[in-house]
Amino acid sequence: MNQDRLDRQFDFCREIDKEKEITRQTYLADASRKEGDAEHAWHMALMTILLSEYANEKIDVLKTVTILLIHDLVEIDAGDTYAYDGQGKETQKARETAAAERIFSILPPDQGARLHALWEEFEAEQTPEAKFARTMDNIQPMMLNAASDGKSWVEHGVQLQQILQRNAHTAEGSQELWEYCVQNFLQLNLDNGHIQKDGKE
Repeated sequence: MNQDRLDRQFDFCREIDKEKEITRQTYLADASRKEGDAEHAWHMALMTILLSEYANEKIDVLKTVTILLIHDLVEIDAGDTYAYDGQGKETQKARETAAAERIFSILPPDQGARLHALWEEFEAEQTPEAKFARTMDNIQPMMLNAASDGKSWVEHGVQLQQILQRNAHTAEGSQELWEYCVQNFLQLNLDNGHIQKDGKE
């Protein structure tokens, strides 16, 4: 038994438990409360297993699921940055890069390097897996916003142009899923006034 290796692995397992404490701005589908980071990661992982057939390119599902399960661990240190928080976005990269260095270094070097590389791959959005993971990261909150009558969009006065700008590359992971979301999530909430258009309700 490699005591040091196991110690570091369990140290990491305890550390990532903190992700359960991080609250996002997106509400659950029933609008009863805001979802947590760990719930968000679990939801996207299962969605990937179910929806991977719609990826633009063939993907390694296990790799994509792993990316999604680890991509927000940096928020243990960096905190959640709301998708439409312009000020927070200015410092997000620096905060999350520092967090990745600390958190993944808890692991044995080989595992830490592998997970850190997957996190960087997600951030770069160049591989089929990273592109599809980003698609999941964008459409999962969109689905929940639509299900909760646009509650988070309404609270933050989100405009259509902001959503379209955030989702400028969503179709790169799955054109079919993006088109479905536009028709079934965005258009519905635009029609009922839950998303602002041209600065007006």
